[in-house]
Amino acid sequence: MTDYSMIHKPVLLEECVDLVAPAVSRAGGIVVDCTLGLAGHATAFLAAAPGAHLIGIDRDAEALAMATQRMRDAGFAERFTPVHAAFDELSDVLDGLHIRHVNAVFMDLGLSSLQIDENERGFSYAHDAPLDMRMDTSQELTAERVLAEYGERDLERILRSYGEERFSRSIAREIVRRRAADPLETSHQLNALVDGVVPQAHRPAGNPAKRVFQALRIEVNGELDKLARTLPQAALHLAPYGRIVVESYHSLEDRTVKTFMNQGLHADVPAGLPVVPDDAQPFFRALTRGALKADDEQIAANPRSASVRLRGVELIRPIPPRFRRRLGDMAKDAVRDAAQEARHGADGKGRRG
Repeated sequence: MTDYSMIHKPVLLEECVDLVAPAVSRAGGIVVDCTLGLAGHATAFLAAAPGAHLIGIDRDAEALAMATQRMRDAGFAERFTPVHAAFDELSDVLDGLHIRHVNAVFMDLGLSSLQIDENERGFSYAHDAPLDMRMDTSQELTAERVLAEYGERDLERILRSYGEERFSRSIAREIVRRRAADPLETSHQLNALVDGVVPQAHRPAGNPAKRVFQALRIEVNGELDKLARTLPQAALHLAPYGRIVVESYHSLEDRTVKTFMNQGLHADVPAGLPVVPDDAQPFFRALTRGALKADDEQIAANPRSASVRLRGVELIRPIPPRFRRRLGDMAKDAVRDAAQEARHGADGKGRRG
Protein backbone atom coordinates (compact mmCIF):
# COMPACT_ATOMS: atom_id res chain seq x y z
CA MET A 1 0.00 0.00 0.00
CA THR A 2 1.26 3.47 -0.88
CA ASP A 3 2.41 5.68 2.00
CA TYR A 4 0.22 8.71 1.33
CA SER A 5 1.79 10.61 4.21
CA MET A 6 4.71 11.23 1.83
CA ILE A 7 2.44 13.12 -0.58
CA HIS A 8 2.27 16.89 -0.15
CA LYS A 9 -0.76 18.09 1.82
CA PRO A 10 -3.11 20.10 -0.40
CA VAL A 11 -3.06 23.85 0.07
CA LEU A 12 -5.83 25.26 2.33
CA LEU A 13 -7.28 21.78 2.70
CA GLU A 14 -9.44 22.48 5.76
CA GLU A 15 -10.80 25.66 4.21
CA CYS A 16 -11.71 23.82 1.00
CA VAL A 17 -13.49 21.08 2.95
CA ASP A 18 -15.42 23.69 4.96
CA LEU A 19 -16.64 25.25 1.71
CA VAL A 20 -17.48 22.07 -0.20
CA ALA A 21 -18.75 19.60 2.43
CA PRO A 22 -21.94 21.48 3.47
CA ALA A 23 -23.24 21.32 -0.10
CA VAL A 24 -22.93 17.51 -0.23
CA SER A 25 -23.73 16.66 3.38
CA ARG A 26 -27.06 14.99 2.52
CA ALA A 27 -27.11 11.40 1.26
CA GLY A 28 -26.83 11.32 -2.50
CA GLY A 29 -24.92 14.59 -2.79
CA ILE A 30 -22.56 14.75 -5.77
CA VAL A 31 -19.30 16.67 -5.86
CA VAL A 32 -17.16 16.97 -8.97
CA ASP A 33 -13.44 17.40 -8.39
CA CYS A 34 -12.37 18.77 -11.77
CA THR A 35 -8.66 18.58 -10.91
CA LEU A 36 -8.38 15.28 -9.07
CA GLY A 37 -4.60 15.05 -8.98
CA LEU A 38 -3.57 12.55 -6.32
CA ALA A 39 -6.97 12.83 -4.59
CA GLY A 40 -5.83 14.83 -1.57
CA HIS A 41 -8.89 17.06 -1.63
CA ALA A 42 -11.18 14.27 -2.86
CA THR A 43 -10.47 11.90 0.03
CA ALA A 44 -11.00 14.75 2.49
CA PHE A 45 -14.36 15.66 0.90
CA LEU A 46 -15.65 12.10 1.11
CA ALA A 47 -14.42 11.69 4.68
CA ALA A 48 -16.27 14.87 5.69
CA ALA A 49 -19.47 13.94 3.81
CA PRO A 50 -20.15 10.20 4.34
CA GLY A 51 -23.22 10.19 2.10
CA ALA A 52 -21.62 11.92 -0.86
CA HIS A 53 -20.39 10.57 -4.19
CA LEU A 54 -17.39 12.14 -5.94
CA ILE A 55 -16.65 12.31 -9.66
CA GLY A 56 -12.92 12.84 -10.15
CA ILE A 57 -11.72 14.30 -13.45
CA ASP A 58 -8.08 14.45 -14.50
CA ARG A 59 -6.35 14.67 -17.87
CA ASP A 60 -3.18 13.07 -16.46
CA ALA A 61 -3.69 9.30 -16.83
CA GLU A 62 -0.87 8.48 -14.41
CA ALA A 63 -2.30 10.70 -11.69
CA LEU A 64 -5.79 9.31 -12.29
CA ALA A 65 -4.57 5.74 -11.79
CA MET A 66 -2.77 6.65 -8.57
CA ALA A 67 -5.79 8.58 -7.27
CA THR A 68 -8.08 5.66 -8.03
CA GLN A 69 -5.85 3.33 -6.02
CA ARG A 70 -5.77 5.84 -3.18
CA MET A 71 -9.56 5.90 -3.13
CA ARG A 72 -9.62 2.10 -2.93
CA ASP A 73 -7.11 2.13 -0.08
CA ALA A 74 -9.22 4.70 1.78
CA GLY A 75 -12.38 2.59 1.39
CA PHE A 76 -14.09 5.11 -0.91
CA ALA A 77 -14.17 3.07 -4.13
CA GLU A 78 -17.97 2.66 -4.03
CA ARG A 79 -18.45 6.42 -3.74
CA PHE A 80 -15.96 7.42 -6.42
CA THR A 81 -16.11 7.63 -10.21
CA PRO A 82 -12.81 8.40 -12.01
CA VAL A 83 -12.91 10.03 -15.45
CA HIS A 84 -9.96 10.62 -17.79
CA ALA A 85 -10.75 13.98 -19.37
CA ALA A 86 -9.84 17.64 -19.35
CA PHE A 87 -11.96 19.65 -16.94
CA ASP A 88 -13.45 21.77 -19.70
CA GLU A 89 -15.23 18.59 -20.84
CA LEU A 90 -17.35 18.79 -17.67
CA SER A 91 -20.72 18.86 -19.45
CA ASP A 92 -19.78 15.90 -21.65
CA VAL A 93 -18.59 13.96 -18.60
CA LEU A 94 -21.86 14.54 -16.74
CA ASP A 95 -23.95 13.77 -19.82
CA GLY A 96 -22.06 10.51 -20.24
CA LEU A 97 -22.86 9.60 -16.64
CA HIS A 98 -26.53 10.64 -17.10
CA ILE A 99 -26.17 13.28 -14.39
CA ARG A 100 -28.00 16.55 -14.83
CA HIS A 101 -27.24 18.40 -11.59
CA VAL A 102 -24.45 18.27 -9.03
CA ASN A 103 -24.14 19.82 -5.59
CA ALA A 104 -20.57 21.08 -5.72
CA VAL A 105 -17.85 21.68 -8.31
CA PHE A 106 -14.28 22.05 -7.07
CA MET A 107 -11.13 23.11 -8.91
CA ASP A 108 -7.55 23.32 -7.64
CA LEU A 109 -5.68 25.04 -10.46
CA GLY A 110 -2.18 24.38 -9.11
CA LEU A 111 0.17 21.66 -10.31
CA SER A 112 -0.28 18.32 -8.60
CA SER A 113 2.44 16.81 -6.43
CA LEU A 114 3.06 14.22 -9.14
CA GLN A 115 3.71 16.85 -11.79
CA ILE A 116 5.99 18.87 -9.52
CA ASP A 117 7.94 15.94 -8.11
CA GLU A 118 8.53 14.01 -11.35
CA ASN A 119 11.50 15.88 -12.79
CA GLU A 120 11.13 14.36 -16.26
CA ARG A 121 7.84 16.22 -16.76
CA GLY A 122 9.78 19.49 -17.05
CA PHE A 123 7.38 21.67 -15.03
CA SER A 124 9.99 22.90 -12.57
CA TYR A 125 12.75 25.35 -13.35
CA ALA A 126 14.66 24.00 -10.31
CA HIS A 127 15.61 20.74 -12.07
CA ASP A 128 17.17 20.07 -15.46
CA ALA A 129 14.65 18.13 -17.53
CA PRO A 130 13.17 17.95 -21.04
CA LEU A 131 10.88 20.87 -21.81
CA ASP A 132 7.65 18.90 -21.84
CA MET A 133 5.13 20.50 -19.42
CA ARG A 134 2.15 18.46 -20.66
CA MET A 135 -0.48 17.59 -18.07
CA ASP A 136 -1.93 15.14 -20.58
CA THR A 137 1.03 13.26 -22.01
CA SER A 138 -1.06 12.01 -24.93
CA GLN A 139 -1.28 15.46 -26.50
CA GLU A 140 1.25 16.54 -29.11
CA LEU A 141 2.03 20.11 -28.08
CA THR A 142 4.98 20.44 -25.66
CA ALA A 143 6.96 23.40 -24.34
CA GLU A 144 9.86 22.34 -26.54
CA ARG A 145 7.62 22.51 -29.60
CA VAL A 146 6.32 25.96 -28.61
CA LEU A 147 9.88 27.25 -28.29
CA ALA A 148 10.90 25.66 -31.58
CA GLU A 149 7.91 26.58 -33.76
CA TYR A 150 6.19 29.74 -32.52
CA GLY A 151 7.11 33.02 -34.15
CA GLU A 152 8.69 35.87 -32.22
CA ARG A 153 5.44 37.84 -31.93
CA ASP A 154 3.51 34.84 -30.60
CA LEU A 155 6.26 34.05 -28.10
CA GLU A 156 6.25 37.66 -26.92
CA ARG A 157 2.46 37.60 -26.57
CA ILE A 158 2.51 34.39 -24.53
CA LEU A 159 5.25 35.61 -22.19
CA ARG A 160 3.56 38.99 -21.72
CA SER A 161 -0.02 37.75 -21.37
CA TYR A 162 0.45 34.50 -19.49
CA GLY A 163 3.64 35.24 -17.58
CA GLU A 164 3.23 39.01 -17.14
CA GLU A 165 6.90 39.07 -18.05
CA ARG A 166 8.35 42.57 -18.27
CA PHE A 167 11.10 41.52 -20.68
CA SER A 168 8.92 39.39 -22.94
CA ARG A 169 10.11 41.05 -26.16
CA SER A 170 13.80 40.63 -25.38
CA ILE A 171 13.34 37.03 -24.27
CA ALA A 172 11.28 36.13 -27.35
CA ARG A 173 13.87 37.69 -29.63
CA GLU A 174 16.66 35.74 -27.95
CA ILE A 175 14.71 32.46 -28.17
CA VAL A 176 14.30 32.88 -31.94
CA ARG A 177 17.95 33.87 -32.37
CA ARG A 178 19.30 31.05 -30.20
CA ARG A 179 17.16 28.22 -31.56
CA ALA A 180 18.51 28.65 -35.09
CA ALA A 181 21.84 27.20 -33.97
CA ASP A 182 21.00 25.46 -30.68
CA PRO A 183 17.47 24.06 -30.17
CA LEU A 184 16.02 24.65 -26.70
CA GLU A 185 15.32 21.19 -25.31
CA THR A 186 15.92 21.33 -21.54
CA SER A 187 14.94 23.50 -18.61
CA HIS A 188 18.63 24.22 -17.95
CA GLN A 189 18.99 25.74 -21.42
CA LEU A 190 15.90 27.91 -20.95
CA ASN A 191 17.02 29.00 -17.50
CA ALA A 192 20.39 30.04 -18.89
CA LEU A 193 18.79 31.96 -21.76
CA VAL A 194 16.51 33.97 -19.47
CA ASP A 195 19.37 34.53 -17.03
CA GLY A 196 21.36 36.11 -19.84
CA VAL A 197 18.54 38.42 -20.94
CA VAL A 198 16.91 39.78 -17.77
CA PRO A 199 18.99 42.61 -16.23
CA GLN A 200 20.20 41.97 -12.69
CA ALA A 201 18.70 45.23 -11.45
CA HIS A 202 15.18 44.33 -12.61
CA ARG A 203 14.83 40.73 -11.47
CA PRO A 204 11.95 39.60 -9.27
CA ALA A 205 12.61 37.54 -6.16
CA GLY A 206 13.58 33.97 -6.92
CA ASN A 207 14.42 32.46 -10.28
CA PRO A 208 14.18 35.03 -13.12
CA ALA A 209 12.74 32.30 -15.39
CA LYS A 210 9.74 31.65 -13.14
CA ARG A 211 7.34 33.73 -15.22
CA VAL A 212 8.59 32.23 -18.48
CA PHE A 213 7.96 28.68 -17.23
CA GLN A 214 4.49 29.72 -16.04
CA ALA A 215 3.64 31.20 -19.42
CA LEU A 216 4.80 28.12 -21.31
CA ARG A 217 2.86 25.78 -19.03
CA ILE A 218 -0.33 27.80 -19.51
CA GLU A 219 0.11 27.81 -23.30
CA VAL A 220 0.94 24.11 -23.56
CA ASN A 221 -2.08 23.07 -21.50
CA GLY A 222 -4.51 25.83 -22.54
CA GLU A 223 -5.16 26.48 -18.87
CA LEU A 224 -6.86 29.88 -18.95
CA ASP A 225 -9.06 28.96 -21.92
CA LYS A 226 -10.08 25.72 -20.24
CA LEU A 227 -10.88 27.58 -17.02
CA ALA A 228 -13.06 30.10 -18.87
CA ARG A 229 -14.88 27.22 -20.59
CA THR A 230 -15.44 25.23 -17.43
CA LEU A 231 -16.92 27.86 -15.11
CA PRO A 232 -20.15 28.42 -17.09
CA GLN A 233 -20.60 24.65 -17.47
CA ALA A 234 -20.26 24.27 -13.70
CA ALA A 235 -22.87 26.95 -13.05
CA LEU A 236 -25.37 25.44 -15.47
CA HIS A 237 -25.12 22.04 -13.76
CA LEU A 238 -25.52 23.27 -10.17
CA ALA A 239 -28.44 22.02 -8.13
CA PRO A 240 -30.18 24.53 -5.82
CA TYR A 241 -27.71 25.70 -3.18
CA GLY A 242 -24.91 24.03 -5.07
CA ARG A 243 -21.43 25.50 -4.77
CA ILE A 244 -18.45 26.34 -6.98
CA VAL A 245 -15.12 26.48 -5.15
CA VAL A 246 -11.86 27.36 -6.90
CA GLU A 247 -8.23 27.63 -5.79
CA SER A 248 -6.07 29.83 -8.06
CA TYR A 249 -2.34 30.37 -7.94
CA HIS A 250 -1.63 33.38 -10.11
CA SER A 251 -3.36 36.63 -10.89
CA LEU A 252 -4.61 35.64 -14.36
CA GLU A 253 -6.47 32.61 -12.99
CA ASP A 254 -7.86 34.51 -10.05
CA ARG A 255 -9.01 37.36 -12.28
CA THR A 256 -10.87 34.90 -14.52
CA VAL A 257 -12.58 33.28 -11.53
CA LYS A 258 -13.45 36.59 -9.87
CA THR A 259 -14.88 38.07 -13.09
CA PHE A 260 -17.05 35.01 -13.65
CA MET A 261 -18.37 34.84 -10.10
CA ASN A 262 -19.12 38.57 -10.05
CA GLN A 263 -21.65 38.07 -12.87
CA GLY A 264 -23.93 36.30 -10.40
CA LEU A 265 -23.04 38.21 -7.25
CA HIS A 266 -24.36 41.60 -8.35
CA ALA A 267 -27.62 42.84 -9.80
CA ASP A 268 -27.34 43.16 -13.57
CA VAL A 269 -28.81 46.66 -13.84
CA PRO A 270 -27.50 50.19 -14.35
CA ALA A 271 -26.37 51.93 -11.19
CA GLY A 272 -29.12 53.84 -9.40
CA LEU A 273 -32.05 51.90 -10.82
CA PRO A 274 -34.72 52.12 -8.08
CA VAL A 275 -36.24 48.68 -8.69
CA VAL A 276 -34.28 45.59 -9.68
CA PRO A 277 -36.24 43.25 -11.99
CA ASP A 278 -36.50 39.66 -10.86
CA ASP A 279 -34.41 38.34 -13.77
CA ALA A 280 -31.61 40.77 -12.88
CA GLN A 281 -31.31 39.78 -9.21
CA PRO A 282 -28.05 38.16 -8.00
CA PHE A 283 -28.15 34.37 -8.11
CA PHE A 284 -24.86 33.66 -6.33
CA ARG A 285 -23.97 34.22 -2.69
CA ALA A 286 -20.30 34.72 -1.86
CA LEU A 287 -18.87 32.07 0.46
CA THR A 288 -15.64 33.99 0.99
CA ARG A 289 -14.96 37.66 1.65
CA GLY A 290 -12.85 38.36 -1.37
CA ALA A 291 -10.29 35.59 -1.72
CA LEU A 292 -9.00 33.49 1.16
CA LYS A 293 -5.22 33.37 1.42
CA ALA A 294 -2.78 31.17 3.29
CA ASP A 295 -1.55 32.54 6.62
CA ASP A 296 2.09 32.76 7.68
CA GLU A 297 2.01 29.39 9.39
CA GLN A 298 0.63 27.66 6.30
CA ILE A 299 3.16 29.37 4.04
CA ALA A 300 6.01 28.33 6.33
CA ALA A 301 4.81 24.71 6.22
CA ASN A 302 4.20 24.78 2.44
CA PRO A 303 5.85 27.63 0.50
CA ARG A 304 3.75 26.76 -2.56
CA SER A 305 0.72 28.16 -0.74
CA ALA A 306 2.03 31.74 -0.75
CA SER A 307 0.24 32.65 -3.97
CA VAL A 308 -3.04 30.78 -3.44
CA ARG A 309 -6.39 32.55 -3.72
CA LEU A 310 -9.52 30.60 -2.72
CA ARG A 311 -12.98 31.75 -3.78
CA GLY A 312 -16.41 30.16 -3.52
CA VAL A 313 -20.02 30.94 -4.40
CA GLU A 314 -23.37 29.28 -3.70
CA LEU A 315 -26.38 29.19 -6.03
CA ILE A 316 -29.18 30.82 -4.02
CA ARG A 317 -31.89 31.02 -6.70
CA PRO A 318 -32.45 29.62 -10.19
CA ILE A 319 -30.24 31.24 -12.78
CA PRO A 320 -32.50 33.61 -14.80
CA PRO A 321 -33.18 32.47 -18.38
CA ARG A 322 -31.19 35.29 -19.97
CA PHE A 323 -28.16 34.42 -17.84
CA ARG A 324 -28.56 30.75 -18.72
CA ARG A 325 -28.56 31.73 -22.39
CA ARG A 326 -25.45 33.83 -21.81
CA LEU A 327 -23.68 30.95 -20.07
CA GLY A 328 -24.81 28.59 -22.80
CA ASP A 329 -23.40 30.92 -25.44
CA MET A 330 -20.11 31.03 -23.55
CA ALA A 331 -20.01 27.23 -23.58
CA LYS A 332 -20.79 27.10 -27.33
CA ASP A 333 -18.07 29.63 -28.06
CA ALA A 334 -15.71 27.56 -25.96
CA VAL A 335 -16.45 24.40 -27.96
CA ARG A 336 -15.73 26.25 -31.20
CA ASP A 337 -12.50 27.71 -29.80
CA ALA A 338 -11.45 24.28 -28.54
CA ALA A 339 -11.96 22.79 -31.99
CA GLN A 340 -9.84 25.55 -33.52
CA GLU A 341 -7.13 24.92 -30.94
CA ALA A 342 -7.15 21.21 -31.71
CA ARG A 343 -6.70 21.91 -35.43
CA HIS A 344 -3.85 24.32 -34.75
CA GLY A 345 -2.21 21.87 -32.40
CA ALA A 346 -2.38 19.12 -35.01
CA ASP A 347 -1.02 21.01 -37.99
CA GLY A 348 0.99 23.81 -36.41
CA LYS A 349 -0.79 26.47 -38.46
CA GLY A 350 -1.28 29.80 -36.78
CA ARG A 351 1.67 29.17 -34.47
CA ARG A 352 4.31 30.90 -36.55
CA GLY A 353 4.46 34.59 -37.24
